[in-house]
Amino acid sequence: MELKSPPKKYHHNKNKHIVYSCQYHVVFCPKYRRPVLTGKIKERLEELIKKRCKELNTEVLDMVIAPDHVHLLLDADPTIGINKIVAQIKGYTSNRLRNEFPELKRKLPTLWTRGRFISTVGIVTLDVIRQYIDSQKGV
Repeated sequence: MELKSPPKKYHHNKNKHIVYSCQYHVVFCPKYRRPVLTGKIKERLEELIKKRCKELNTEVLDMVIAPDHVHLLLDADPTIGINKIVAQIKGYTSNRLRNEFPELKRKLPTLWTRGRFISTVGIVTLDVIRQYIDSQKGV
């Protein structure tokens, strides 16, 4: 059986003269890992994440919101920086959700923990990239 990957999508940032394809797996949690991301809060969080990502020129490829954590698969502009993108998402969603759902202010001193998990995602292995780079030496 052969597994085929979907074709990789490339983006053009004409202002910065960059062509890129940068995907990241991001995970972050509410403070104390409290299971508060349910019902209307979960629905609104999904809307807010999509809105903020669009403003940041970042595509949400996949999203899972569990009661006590969020998984995002993002395709992000490297000129912004993934850490800044995640900080923007967390700050924006925390501010909006805490204003719209006052019960969050009563349950938590802040919505999100300071920490986050960020991992790059690639279609090819490091060995394939090394082979490609080595093959370019003679060109």
